[in-house]
Amino acid sequence: MPELPEVETVRLGLVPVLAGRRLARIAVNRPDLRIPFPPDFAARLKGRRVAELVRRAKYILVRFDDGGDSLLIHLGMSGRMAAEGPGLANAPRPPSPHDHVVMETDAGGRVVFNDARRFGLMTLIAPGEEARHPLLAGLGPEPLDDAFTADVLARALRGRASPIKAALLDQRVVAGLGNIYVCEALYRSGISPRRRAGTVQGERARRLHGAIRAVLAEAIRAGGSTLRDHRRPDGELGYFQHSFAVYGREGEACPSCDSPQACGGIQRINQSGRSTFFCPARQR
Repeated sequence: MPELPEVETVRLGLVPVLAGRRLARIAVNRPDLRIPFPPDFAARLKGRRVAELVRRAKYILVRFDDGGDSLLIHLGMSGRMAAEGPGLANAPRPPSPHDHVVMETDAGGRVVFNDARRFGLMTLIAPGEEARHPLLAGLGPEPLDDAFTADVLARALRGRASPIKAALLDQRVVAGLGNIYVCEALYRSGISPRRRAGTVQGERARRLHGAIRAVLAEAIRAGGSTLRDHRRPDGELGYFQHSFAVYGREGEACPSCDSPQACGGIQRINQSGRSTFFCPARQR
């Protein structure tokens, strides 16, 4: 599933196509994805001008200048948003059976939501209801916001008996983190994924806070990580996967060790059904 950097990359790629543009035509090619489309979905979007696109955790919110319903988008496991049209890198492509929603703007731009596995979703949120919507309510702080500090992180972890890896995947603690970037942030901060979350206080919390923000910022600059499905709206791949220190590198030496023999190599363990990659010599 795309994590925060991949979703932010998609948002950034959609801004030049949609922001300030009116949705001139909407085609909805099936009745549902993960959930049904709202009644009259296409009609409720057609003719409206996009004011802004924002990200909340792993969701994209499209807000309109009339102050009405917002469009909420989740990419699911395999969803892609392809942008086509004048001045854009993507050439128009033949239709696909997995092109479920097509939006065309008054400037000739075209955004296609393609989702082979149909785990993504699009729905509408009434004005003033974003914070209370079931998919968004209860989400933790945005890790790249100024309000997310080391003290905020430490307070969220205090008293938690679960491993720190599991705590960071809890979207109520920090919004938008997933398996890849939690593994990388724990490595950079020198914290074992097995460590009890409540013990990550003081200096450990400061190191982890800095590592989370740094790894996310670097991944966004790299266009995210393309392991299977992720592509930017312009069709280009992300390349942060070439910078992984531990994720997917079981048995290799970590960047801080001279050889696998020096540290025993990067290990992979299973935590809550997810693979965790870490260096047992560096991470305590």
